[in-house]
Amino acid sequence: MLASDIRALRKARGLTLAEIALKLGRSVGWVSQVERGLSIPSLGDLRAFADLFGVPLSLFFSHDVPIEKERGVVVRAGSRRTLGTSETGLVEELLSPDLGGSFEMVRSIFAPGAEMKSEQLRPTEEAGYIASGIFEIEIAGVWHRLGEGDSFRFERKPYRWRNPGTEPAVVIWVVSPPVY
Repeated sequence: MLASDIRALRKARGLTLAEIALKLGRSVGWVSQVERGLSIPSLGDLRAFADLFGVPLSLFFSHDVPIEKERGVVVRAGSRRTLGTSETGLVEELLSPDLGGSFEMVRSIFAPGAEMKSEQLRPTEEAGYIASGIFEIEIAGVWHRLGEGDSFRFERKPYRWRNPGTEPAVVIWVVSPPVY
């Protein structure tokens, strides 16, 4: 899974093996071996990959899938990869088995009062479903107040979010292509 996730992140960012190797101070051959699962990067290397791709280091640590036929297909509730911490106001769980497909699905839990203060613009199409709580999202300068059962979608537009409620807001988020 680590190899395919690193490859998917590189491709999602439009980078070549040579560009990654240069930025990491490694050889193209080594990066290629990591992407094919032939070399295991050290913890320091994983930190460098995380910094380069702008993802949390925890993304690279997955839980074992005890049933072989479920590997890459099923993610059990107790085996999700967690991204972020409660201190940041946002905890996300990767619902997709890996980052190798054409989209990723994430369960995002926004703490009361949490907000993204600066707009973000990604070269993606994104959609979300509010499973619980109150969630506000600004898309291209327009704020939308959403509640349980509401949903949204946007493509390549600046956005930011906030949870104005007193309870956590849970949003199921779909992003294409995968960016985590």
